[in-house]
This record gives sequence, structure tokens and C-alpha cells, in this order.
Amino acid sequence: MCLAIPGKVILIDESDPTLRMAKVQFGGVIKEVSLALTPEAKEGMYVLVHAGMAIGVVDEDEAKRILDEFDRAELDEKIPPEESHL
Repeated sequence: MCLAIPGKVILIDESDPTLRMAKVQFGGVIKEVSLALTPEAKEGMYVLVHAGMAIGVVDEDEAKRILDEFDRAELDEKIPPEESHL
């Protein structure tokens, strides 16, 4: 299964227009991401990132909804302490 995680574009490096790299913030973590597949992405926008590539642009509300779903799924999959020794 592959996941794309939403992150906020905080800085775009336009020095090579074909590569178009950006610093993207995921919570408190900032990673370099290629925007080559999302020419419409601009600073302040949210992008869906998979394997270091932004594969789509989403609005802030959609990004927050996706992150909330991840949080809920993580809580659903936690193993109760009494079963962790199995």
C-alpha cells in the first residue's frame, strides 16, 4: 500500500524550473520535495507527497481532513497493552 501525505509548501527553489524543488512542512518536520509534477503549487499551498514527489495539490481543509483520518486510523490499529506480549 502506498500513502501520500499532505504537507505545506513553505519555500520554492525556482533556480531550475524543470526540477522545481520545495521545502515542505509536515507538522514539525521540513523535507525537500520535488514539485515537478505539480506546476500549479505555490508557497502556502498544501501538496500530497509520495516518495519525495508532490503528486497533487489539496486545499487546507482537505489536508487537515486527511491528517485527521491518519490519526484515527493510527488509534484504531494500536494494540492494547495486555495483547502486546503475543
